[in-house]
Amino acid sequence: MDLFLRIAPELYLKRLVVGGLDRVYEINRNFRNEGVSTQHNPEFTMIEFYQAYANYHDMMQLTEELVEFVAREVNGTALVEFNGNTIDLAKWQRLTMREAIREFWPVEAGAKPAESALASAQVLQSRLHAAMSSLENAAGQTATLSPERLGELKTIHGAITAVYYDSMKGAPLGKSVYNLFEAVVEPFLVQPTIIYDYPTVVSPLSKAKPDDPEHVERFEFFAGGFELGNAFSELNDPVEQHKRFEQQLGERTRGDDEAHQMDEDYVRALAYGLPPTSGEGIGVDRLTMLLTGSKSIRDVILFPLMRNAGTRD
Repeated sequence: MDLFLRIAPELYLKRLVVGGLDRVYEINRNFRNEGVSTQHNPEFTMIEFYQAYANYHDMMQLTEELVEFVAREVNGTALVEFNGNTIDLAKWQRLTMREAIREFWPVEAGAKPAESALASAQVLQSRLHAAMSSLENAAGQTATLSPERLGELKTIHGAITAVYYDSMKGAPLGKSVYNLFEAVVEPFLVQPTIIYDYPTVVSPLSKAKPDDPEHVERFEFFAGGFELGNAFSELNDPVEQHKRFEQQLGERTRGDDEAHQMDEDYVRALAYGLPPTSGEGIGVDRLTMLLTGSKSIRDVILFPLMRNAGTRD
C-alpha cells in the first residue's frame, strides 16, 4: 500500500474538532522536501493547535502571550539577541499585508504603490515595471550604497522581476501581492510582527473576510527576518472548501507545486459540521533558533539532514 510523509497534521486535527474535541493540539514532526537552508530542514518540529468558537483575533492575542511567556521561561527575559539585533518579544506590531508592503517598500524602488495598485493586476504590473527600472538605476550607484545594501537591492530586484513576469503570464492578483510581500517585507521583519488579511488565492483552508471575499482571516507572525507561525479562522463551509480545492488544482496545473491537492474525505468531514474554529502552527525549531541566537536551524536539530560528502553549499 502507498504511504505518505505528511506536510502537516492540520486536516486530521480539524477532523477531531468535528468529532467533538473543542481544543486539540499536537507537537509533531512534519516533512516538506523544499530544500535545505539555514531556516529550513526537510523534517522539522511543529506545535499545531485548534480552538473551537475562536477566530484569528483570538489567535493573535494567544500568540503574543505565548511567545513572550516561552521567552521568559527559557531566558528569564523577553529580550533576545539574534543576528546582531536586540529583539523584544514583549512588543508586537500588527499590519495587514498591504500595509506592510507600503511601509517596507524600498526607497530605491521609487514611489510606494498606492492601495489601488495592490487591488488591480494591470496597475500592479505597471508599478512593478517602474520599480524594476528604479532598482536598476539604484544598483548602478555603487559609490553611494554599502555592499550589504547593494546585495539586498539585487535580491529585491530579482524577486520583483519574477513577480512581474509571473503576473504577465496570468498569475492571480493575490498570488502576485503575496510574492511581492515575500520580496520586499519578510526579510526585514526583525522585530515581532503579525501580518494579517492574506489573499484568498494563497489560503485555501482559511475563512474569507465577511466584507471582503478576496482576503481571508489569516495571519503569520515574524521575528528575526523569518516566519515563525501561521494561523487563521478555519473555513468550515464544505461547498466553498471543495471550490477552493478545485482552484488549487488549477494552480498546480499552472505549475505551482505548493498548491493544495483535493481531499474529498476532509470535505466530507466538514459536511458533518465544523464549529467556528481557529488554529495555528508554530515552528518549534525556528522559535528555538530565535531564543538561542542560533543562525542556522542545523544548530537546534539533533540529527539534521546534511549534504552528501564532497558536495558544496
